[in-house]
Amino acid sequence: MIYGYIRVSTEKQTVKNQQLAIRQYCKAHRLHSVVWIAETISGTKKIEKRQLGNLLNVATNDDTIIVTELSRFGRSLRIILDVLEDLLKRHVTVIAIKEGFELGDNIQSRVLAFAFGLCAEVERTLLSERTKQGLERAKKEGKQIGRRKGQKPRKYKLSGKSAYIRRERKKGRSKRSLAQELHVTRTTIRKFMRLKKIL
Repeated sequence: MIYGYIRVSTEKQTVKNQQLAIRQYCKAHRLHSVVWIAETISGTKKIEKRQLGNLLNVATNDDTIIVTELSRFGRSLRIILDVLEDLLKRHVTVIAIKEGFELGDNIQSRVLAFAFGLCAEVERTLLSERTKQGLERAKKEGKQIGRRKGQKPRKYKLSGKSAYIRRERKKGRSKRSLAQELHVTRTTIRKFMRLKKIL
């Protein structure tokens, strides 16, 4: 299957230019029956909240994804690397027209896979260092880091759900059932019910 992935950030932008570029590439390389995936969403949004997330779930071995440029996958290097690494592991070919880039079953892709891992490690190290430096600077300035001892959090995972939980419990719903529906553990829901005095 050949997928043409198109993304624009705002409704003021048009997908036509990207679609035209992909059509021309497919015509020049005799690629047919393109399945189009187009969305209007910021490239900073989490992958799972985008149609790209659905595409990553269905793309399999021997599929090809064509984009006009790698930045269509995301606005940060981390997002782009994550997408490419995921596709490389599943043997999905990626073609980025502007960069003249093709990720597939070749030595260049295996070298790139190594580079992905190295970049990820470097980025984690840099992020850790920046976080430590930021915390140290905040402490020197006398700022409170995290909650004070004994201070309760202002917001809980189940904040805003107390009325619903109370209603469902009156109907006889079990804590296990509610925990599954609300995507939390039974311990979390039990503590929340105790906090909100829900019998």
